[in-house]
Amino acid sequence: MLYNPAIHHRRSIRLKGYDYSQSGLYFVTICCQDMTCRFGEIENGEMILNDYGKFAHTEWEKLSERYPNVLLDAFQIMPNHIHGIIVLNTVGATLAVAPNDDAVALNNDTIAPIIRAGASPAPTAAATTTIGNIVGAYKSLVMNKCLNICKIRNEYLGRFWQRNYYEHIIRNDNSYQRIADYIISNPAKWETDKFYSEKIKQT
Repeated sequence: MLYNPAIHHRRSIRLKGYDYSQSGLYFVTICCQDMTCRFGEIENGEMILNDYGKFAHTEWEKLSERYPNVLLDAFQIMPNHIHGIIVLNTVGATLAVAPNDDAVALNNDTIAPIIRAGASPAPTAAATTTIGNIVGAYKSLVMNKCLNICKIRNEYLGRFWQRNYYEHIIRNDNSYQRIADYIISNPAKWETDKFYSEKIKQT
């Protein structure tokens, strides 16, 4: 089933039985509650970050400092969501191929099935780091920074993030390139993006 932000944030969309501490490349999308544009706006095809957006950007860049087995690849903050590729490198792990295929929809395109990566992680501290841990920490750090700003301004923040997040496990070089290109070019294609459409529906 393709990702639908209107329904999937209300239930688990993780791959059942998959160990998200395994080495691999993970395409992650995190959306704001009700698709509210919290991070800035698009001007002439470029993302202009506001204070919240700057916090979101800074905390993302710090993830590789907080998690030594994490590398960050393509990343883009959009007005009401963020896209990023997280490279999880479990020390001592060997990549294998899991028997599950999937497809990811970007705008109106569907990428060919991507083979999900499997691994046999070594029993190290790094192996306990999961994509869920990383995303959860990121969401909490950004929300707390933004909440502090709201308190100073005597403003009401409300629920900041959607309850869940979307991920896709990248295992194919062609799929990686398509996803990375999509992330980088996202601001220039904002008005045709499905998350722009969801934002319009909520207003």
